[in-house]
Amino acid sequence: MNHYISPSILAADFLNLGKDIEMLNQSEADWIHCDIMDGSFVPNLSFGLPVIEQISNIAKKPLDVHLMIVQPERYISSFKKAGADLLTIHFEASTHLHRTIMQIKEEGMKAGVSLNPHTPVSVLEEILPELDLVLLMSVNPGYGGQKFIKSTIEKTKKLKELIRSHQTKTLIEIDGGVNFETGKELLNAGADVLVAGNFVFHSNNPITTIKELKAL
Repeated sequence: MNHYISPSILAADFLNLGKDIEMLNQSEADWIHCDIMDGSFVPNLSFGLPVIEQISNIAKKPLDVHLMIVQPERYISSFKKAGADLLTIHFEASTHLHRTIMQIKEEGMKAGVSLNPHTPVSVLEEILPELDLVLLMSVNPGYGGQKFIKSTIEKTKKLKELIRSHQTKTLIEIDGGVNFETGKELLNAGADVLVAGNFVFHSNNPITTIKELKAL
């Protein structure tokens, strides 16, 4: 199955972040997932533009930046300058979603929209043709290491049907609780990109874990 793996550096060792990015460079990971949290849209803070800039200096894989922040439109050009290749914003945080998606594309980045677990895929009906990817949260956003929400499997299937009906090439990305078991189920349901944080970085051999996720 030709799918992408995007390890989330939220679970990396930030005292040795450069070493972990070099590990991802050497691995079969396709993208590097960067979770940006503002303590307002989600109940947690992570890291911001200076860290993205430093990662982009050594990363050899595209930076898959996921903004879990309010008013993401304020920072589109800043994240482009910092090195983001793909930029995903939340449906729930974007008052003028179409405008913001256009801003992302005008900056030359791939544009994505993320949905929280409670948000149905039907809300994307009108915007879907403009999207390069849709990120489905399979946990409640804000913290790593949470339990996978099983209903995401059916949600993935519904989104795949919506994409097919619109005949777009939109990718389906899943973030939260991904492991070998849930990853396989998600790929069978139609997912294209798997985000994995703790499962990769807390494993005995992250490079092998990424390889095995890639082989699912």
